[in-house]
Amino acid sequence: MPDVVQTRHGATVLMCAEDGPLITGEQSAVDLIGTLWGQDVRWLVLPLARLSEDFLVLRTRVAGAVVQKFQQYGFAVAVVGDITEQVAASSALRDFVYESNRGRQLWFVADEAELDARLSAAA
Repeated sequence: MPDVVQTRHGATVLMCAEDGPLITGEQSAVDLIGTLWGQDVRWLVLPLARLSEDFLVLRTRVAGAVVQKFQQYGFAVAVVGDITEQVAASSALRDFVYESNRGRQLWFVADEAELDARLSAAA
């Protein structure tokens, strides 16, 4: 299934397919951004399967670099998937997820139902 642009609760989002190219760093983020040039997309919805394992290991700085690149180009990011184990194993990640979910630029949600609830509340 390819990546698909949709409107959800008034927000234009790119729903990334699970089997698409892995986001491993800034260059792969730029590659994804390049596919959106000229489209009015506000949110990038990334399944956990599209992110390298290093994304959730904060000391690698992959998450910071990738999210910063998306934000520089005006995109907000929602990571969809169960990260319960990773959060339980890292207090730094737990704090990062907590703070991210308080804002409007980066969310970590368990599934699309939670994403829809967040988008609806933000509308």
